[in-house]
Order: sequence, then C-alpha cells, then structure tokens
Amino acid sequence: MAAGKAGWEAAQARFADYAEPGELFVLGVLALRWGHADLTEVAINSAASLGEPGLSSLSAAIARTPRENLRPLVAKWLDTSDARLRCLGLSALWHHRVDPGPRLHDLASHSDANVRWRATRLAGGLGRRDLLPAVLAGLDGETAKERLAAAFAACLLGEARSAHPVIDKIVLTETDQAEAAIEIRLLTMPAKAAKAWLQTRLGQPLLRVAATASIGLFGDPSVMPWLIEKMREPELVFAAGLAMRDLFDVDFNDTDLFTIDPADLGKAFESLTDSPLPAADRVAAWWDEGRGGRNHTPFHSMRRLRLDALRAAIATPEAPLADWRRTRKFPAWM
Repeated sequence: MAAGKAGWEAAQARFADYAEPGELFVLGVLALRWGHADLTEVAINSAASLGEPGLSSLSAAIARTPRENLRPLVAKWLDTSDARLRCLGLSALWHHRVDPGPRLHDLASHSDANVRWRATRLAGGLGRRDLLPAVLAGLDGETAKERLAAAFAACLLGEARSAHPVIDKIVLTETDQAEAAIEIRLLTMPAKAAKAWLQTRLGQPLLRVAATASIGLFGDPSVMPWLIEKMREPELVFAAGLAMRDLFDVDFNDTDLFTIDPADLGKAFESLTDSPLPAADRVAAWWDEGRGGRNHTPFHSMRRLRLDALRAAIATPEAPLADWRRTRKFPAWM
C-alpha cells in the first residue's frame, strides 16, 4: 500500500493479465484502504466480469477494511437499485456485524436472490428473531445458496429442527455446497448423533470428500491413524489435511508436514490442484513420536476462531454471532 500510484498500476496490470479473484482482491483492498471513490468504482466494475466470484473477492477485501473507510460507502450501496452494490453493502454489514435496523426487512425480501441470501445470513448473525418469518421462507428459496443461507440463519436463531431437512437435501444434491452444509449439520447436533450422521455420509461415494474434511469438527485426535491412511489417497488427501487442522491448535505452516507441490507426494498426486497437502509419512512420524500437537505454542487459526464463534452462537440463539475476524490483523488459513 505504501507503493501508492505505482502499486495501484501494478495491481491493475496484473488484473489485466490475470482476471482472477485473487488479483481483484488486491485492487479492492487498495481502493478501499485508500478510501478513493474513483478507484473503488474501478474495482467494482472489474468485478462485474467475474460474476459471483468477483463479488466474493470484493467481500473479502471489505472484511479487511476498517469500518471508518466503509462508512461513507455502505449507505450509498444499500440505497442504490443495483443489486451488486446492495450485495457489497450487506457484505460490509456482515463482516463488521452492523445492524441496519428496519431496512433489513426489505433487503430480506428483495427480488434478487443474491441480495436475499446475504440479508438472511445477516439476520441470523445479528440474532434478529423479528426476521425469523423471512428466514424460514428462505428455506424454500430459488437457489441452493439461498436455501443454505436460510438454514444457517435458522440454526443461529434456534430453529435447527426446521433447517435440518433442507440441509440434508443440500448435502445430497448440491455437491459444491455439501461441505458447508455438513458443517452446519454437525455443529447443531448432539455429538453422538452427529458422529452417526457423518459415518453414514462417509460411506457414500459422492460425499466421501466433504465428509472426510468435516471429521475434525469433533475434536477427537484418536481419528488420526484413520486420517493418515486417507492422506495416502489422492482423492482424500486434501480433505484429510483440512480435518487434521481442525484437531490441533498448531500453526502447521511452521512445520514441514504439508507441501504445496503435489509431486512431492508421488506420481499419483501430480495432477492435484489443491494445496497445501499433508505428507502422510511425515504426519505419521510426527504423530508416532508423541508430539501430536502437544509440544508447541498454542495457535488458533481463523478457522478455529470461526468455529468457536459459531458454536457459541448456536448454543445461545439470543446472542449475536461474534466477529471472529477482528481478533487477528492478518488472518491465517480460512
């Protein structure tokens, strides 16, 4: 950011060559941090070509922008007839846990599904039970994302029983939403019932990956030998690594247990694009030596902070969801 004009020009040139969400994120962060209206407009217009990923990228930039920088923009975004800008306004309210008051009712019934699901999610995060009818109506929403957001909000508002059938259907029919849906399901069930529910999904070929990634939510390290075996399977290696990260308060980026080069794991893994990937042999040695996360400085990733905040909010529906991002200036893995 200290690079000023040269930094902005470099970011623009990068986006021109690689119009990807990551490059757009940089544009968004720079423009919003500087509070420059014209540059913010450039970033917003650049997002249009990327569709929903573009909005998500700018949402991430908004999450890392101080409230005072956003204050002049949010009211303008919410008052416009442009659904994209309303989505950005709702993202700002969500990330910074700001209640827009009565206008949230209108946003939750907006004609655009992307606006509706963001408004519904916000209602759940703020503990707005006055919006429960709109949240429950969203369970029959036109898109899977809207239905999942409504289910998430319903769980935060103490209506998990109404949400579970919708979540179960999403798990079975919407592959790209399955992992998020499984997470919500497990967090809103008693431990014994949740383990039995997940065990059934582990046996279903289309859900093996998402279910494996979620097994760390139980916080039971005894699953490690099983996870290590899954790390030897190209289909499950990344998911097993995600589950392992949920089990220990360890900054695995400071260890040699993961690699960003799939070829390090052997020929069968070379075509994988997800990273970082756990190296099964090194993880097994780390586990067998008895360290298992015990001899280390405790570390809570942003993922762990988020899960703890969700558990607390689900346990006390009358309380708003804590803003876990504000606890760390530079987020770890998400």
